[in-house]
Amino acid sequence: MRSLYCGEVNESLLDQEVTLAGWVNRRRDHGGVIFVDLRDREGLVQVVFDPDREATFATAERVRNEYVLQVKGRVRRRPAGTENPDLATGQVEVLGLELTILNASETPPFQLDDDSVSEEHRLRYRYLDLRRPLMQQRLRLRSQVNRFLRNCLDDQGFLEIETPILTKATPEGARDYLVPSRTHPGSFFALPQSPQLFKQLLMMSGMDRYYQIVRCFRDEDLRADRQPEFTQLDIETSFLGEDELMGIMEDMMRGLFKDVLDVELPKPFPRMDYDEAMHRYGSDKPDLRNPLELVDVGDLMRGVEFKVFSGPACDPHGRVAALRLPRGCELTRKEIDDYTAFVAIYGAKGLAYIKVNDLAAGREGLQSPILKFLPDEVVSAILERTGAETGDLVFFGADKARVVNEALGALRIRLGQDRGLLQGDWAPLWVVDFPMFEWDEDAKRWVSLHHPFTSPREVDLGLLDSDPAACKSRAYDMVLNGTELGGGSMRIHRSNVQTRVFELLGISDEEAKEKFGFLLTALQFGCPPHGGIAFGMDRLVMLMTGASSIREVMAFPKTQTAACLLTQAPSEVGEAQLRELGIRLRKPAAESKAG
Repeated sequence: MRSLYCGEVNESLLDQEVTLAGWVNRRRDHGGVIFVDLRDREGLVQVVFDPDREATFATAERVRNEYVLQVKGRVRRRPAGTENPDLATGQVEVLGLELTILNASETPPFQLDDDSVSEEHRLRYRYLDLRRPLMQQRLRLRSQVNRFLRNCLDDQGFLEIETPILTKATPEGARDYLVPSRTHPGSFFALPQSPQLFKQLLMMSGMDRYYQIVRCFRDEDLRADRQPEFTQLDIETSFLGEDELMGIMEDMMRGLFKDVLDVELPKPFPRMDYDEAMHRYGSDKPDLRNPLELVDVGDLMRGVEFKVFSGPACDPHGRVAALRLPRGCELTRKEIDDYTAFVAIYGAKGLAYIKVNDLAAGREGLQSPILKFLPDEVVSAILERTGAETGDLVFFGADKARVVNEALGALRIRLGQDRGLLQGDWAPLWVVDFPMFEWDEDAKRWVSLHHPFTSPREVDLGLLDSDPAACKSRAYDMVLNGTELGGGSMRIHRSNVQTRVFELLGISDEEAKEKFGFLLTALQFGCPPHGGIAFGMDRLVMLMTGASSIREVMAFPKTQTAACLLTQAPSEVGEAQLRELGIRLRKPAAESKAG
């Protein structure tokens, strides 16, 4: 139906006849001559219809936006002064000789070039939204990313192997999506949160190097970079240590950015251990483009009478940290109040600060409600340690270490964005040496920082019994611009170690056998040392395209309430179908009472 795409028409085709097909992006009637901008996925080209071809011109008069057309015409140069340098086809136009309306269109519910249309409206008519050049560019880039990664891994000897979508419910940190079984009444499949157990089984099967671009499902609260169904590049290897695997992944990412964006990422990626990342940035996924850093000042606060500072400073689980903002004296009182409200989201009870109006003037050159509580020598030591200069502002966080890290870490990100402090375009990083466990104060038990199959470091195996808090794992995360691109670890490949880890996590032998019996059995039949990583494809493409959320790089995403506005899913099903599955719905309490 066409000889080439609209966006491929150029000067090399002058005086040649072409056949095009696409949508009407815009129609203009200029004094008896009709201009149609015809659009397809490769771009748009201007088509001109003259009245001397009466039948064709009459058809062109009926054309409206989003009509689907087939045009046969001759390529000619645009008249001098009418060229469009912003279009790849802007030096030429097509003189329309024949025109067929393949399909008419109702008036669209929104203009495709209107950037003010709400996301809800765009999602409801997603098929129209996806016609926009921006959305098509993003999905095209996503396809390029998939193709490069597949080729790269194929060249490295990885095998693409599919794993089940209908599987067994296992505790992996989020709620499962459950699927009732008609053939096994009262039993349920679960949609996989990840292929974690299956890819480990593939290593035990001798597959050696596996990958899969796979859909995963998690029933959790949503945000800009979360969806109930998302896509991972899932990878697992045998007989490779973490340094070897990380090297392969690093080369892959460098190649990807060079191939798709023509961007040179650093070689090698910097590495930072978890403790340093939390100490300096309050986050295990720091954005290294942001120069702001947290500085511990707890040792300076232990003897002060101000309990807001001395309490956390003397608490072994507390932290007092400072965050220096260059030129922060420019902040108004309202702006500081807004930042105080912002950190409260993360549990901070307040946001103390010191404005350094004139460093040389000593205490007289400082401005802060907390100065009266701090001795001169403490104030001087704080300013010296933070490197504060005239015009700067120093924020403080004092609370449990977790609260301080989350609050000041988030404030650091916010200030970097608001104050235009980010330096450079791309800042990759490996974060390594994560703790094996963290203590759940509410449940009064240890929980895995990653997942229960992560291997401890060999040198830390003894700490599983003597000091679990000090035990480090063989885990690693690839971070880019403050976003975790991928996370992975070496896995436990010895059954006695896996049993001990389950014991520490409070997973009984009975529960372990019920949830992971097939894996525990497989560990006893010659399991090789193995490990892997999984990359969030939606997050990766979001960063590469500059989109604001992963919804903008997915063809048919859900809303933040896990609903599809296009198909109106989820939806109710009929009583007959429920009976077939052996399911009876419980009426809401209010409805039951009313009945």
